[in-house]
Amino acid sequence: MVTITLLPRVTRPYCSDVCSARWPVEAADATVEACGRTRLGPDSDGVMTSMARVVVIGDLMTDAVAHATLPLARGSDTPASVTMHGGGSGANIAAWMAADGGDVAFVGRRGADIAGRNRDMELMGYGVDARLVMDPERPTGTCVVMVTHKGERTMLSDPGANAALSPDDLPHDLFVPGAHLHVSGYTLLSEGSRAAGLAAIDYARRTNMTASVDGASAAPLERAGAEPFLELSNGAVLLFVNAAQAKVLTGRDDAEQAARVLTAWYPHVAVKLGAEGSLFYANGRPPVRVPAPPVDRVIDGTGAGDAFIAGFLPAWLDKKPPGEALAGGCRLAAHALNLIGARPVL
Repeated sequence: MVTITLLPRVTRPYCSDVCSARWPVEAADATVEACGRTRLGPDSDGVMTSMARVVVIGDLMTDAVAHATLPLARGSDTPASVTMHGGGSGANIAAWMAADGGDVAFVGRRGADIAGRNRDMELMGYGVDARLVMDPERPTGTCVVMVTHKGERTMLSDPGANAALSPDDLPHDLFVPGAHLHVSGYTLLSEGSRAAGLAAIDYARRTNMTASVDGASAAPLERAGAEPFLELSNGAVLLFVNAAQAKVLTGRDDAEQAARVLTAWYPHVAVKLGAEGSLFYANGRPPVRVPAPPVDRVIDGTGAGDAFIAGFLPAWLDKKPPGEALAGGCRLAAHALNLIGARPVL
């Protein structure tokens, strides 16, 4: 088991401590210094560098992970270890990024239940600025993750409170120039939370923030359709997909060809290729590939794609070479493969 050591966080006031609650467009120039566009953090050489703050809008779940110890006996019993973990793609991204030293806020919705309280406390434990709205009626979302003895996973999801995330739940003080927004694809694909995702992308555009989205999962993406998703995510400058999601959106089996097609909608595309590493494509530039680091044994693939996004974004936002950003993503994804559950160990 690999444990991620939390880096010391630099204390500074968050925007909510110093900024007006009103929409910050009019006072953006006056508040950006107080709110802090960036925070200082150590790079790989220990040198202090500025890192753009990342705001993640997305899903928060409790994952019930059933890890089979033998091949699944369909229609009968299979021995397994069953554990409970924090989950949700958006919350996972925030947790991995904070654990790796990034400055990140997460906006989501939870139930008024013990699971929701535990998820909230976990995020704060990682160092995430958690902005969770408590839903008085819906429970915290739950996902049953079935993992085979080979590490392959199937998920059964009940979104719960996630489906009620609304534009009113978005804290306006988080939308400031120089920050970056990431919207979980699940938020855009869900009819209940879609308006919140669209509003967040619009707020980011109005405040001169960059924005990225991810392709969630191939099955819900296919149910929604390629064209609707491309339209919903309009305004994002960076797309994260795996090979299966890229195929859904483009019809291309070859990941590099799919990435090239996707640059017609997104200036930058990062494709997660599993054991083959990752690929980055930008308009007018040759594709960049980075191999995956060796992993002795895959314990659980849950959250590896989320970890990749968390490892990629800081370097990309710091305008590092694409290969360095891809390597950062692959590094955290490899850690995730060695853990049960979708988050680093606290």
